[in-house]
Amino acid sequence: MISLEGLTKSFGPKRVLDGVTLEVPDGRNTVIIGYSGSGKSVTLKLVVGLLEPDAGRVVVDGAVVHELGREELTALRGRIGYVFQFAALFDSMTVAENIAMGLARRGLARDTIARRVAESLEVVELPGTEDKYPAELSGGMRKRVGIARAIALKPRYILWDEPTSGLDPVTSAVMDQLMIRTRDLGATGLVVTHDMRSAFTVGDRIAMLYDGRIRQVGTMAEIQATDDPVVRQFIEGRPGDLSPAPAVGRAPA
Repeated sequence: MISLEGLTKSFGPKRVLDGVTLEVPDGRNTVIIGYSGSGKSVTLKLVVGLLEPDAGRVVVDGAVVHELGREELTALRGRIGYVFQFAALFDSMTVAENIAMGLARRGLARDTIARRVAESLEVVELPGTEDKYPAELSGGMRKRVGIARAIALKPRYILWDEPTSGLDPVTSAVMDQLMIRTRDLGATGLVVTHDMRSAFTVGDRIAMLYDGRIRQVGTMAEIQATDDPVVRQFIEGRPGDLSPAPAVGRAPA
């Protein structure tokens, strides 16, 4: 299980996270929603050890991430797939080479790597694209290759950074189904998004990050029925006064 415990993170004078506490149950998709700049992507980077918290800690399978040595952190990252907002593929590498890179670092045999690449491309419905380059793919296809790269490692966890950002409605729906499929294959998902349609489609639980803290966390039904004015304004997409307000009671996890 992933547990966020009192996470605080500042960049210069700006405090982005101010005591974030959240549990990510195994076998479910937990979605973090929030306005742009609220610290959603920063939270993912703290989980995988790309950033260190100023205070608090991230605990993954009983290990405190920022206390791990280099080898231990590498081993942890081997259990975590990361789907970047803009796919983060290497333009000079083919699709197969992009997916195979992490597998090769594990020292897997060539035939095993080829099989894993083909299997992961089947899952994201891109069979036969192994020899294509990222520039030959649409934005949605590149994101799906990014998913294939993550699931090829057979991770225990998958972190999703704005997976539907910049996609048309049909491609967004495909991404939603892939997030559901990876959960059904046994991966625990932590998704950050401001796309409420996607959040309600893929999530088992939703947490709203606001003013540096978790404002409310609950099931889909609990969030949809919320009487918290800040959460309701966000999920309904209504304009209004977005200034921080005192936290109110949180729905049960």
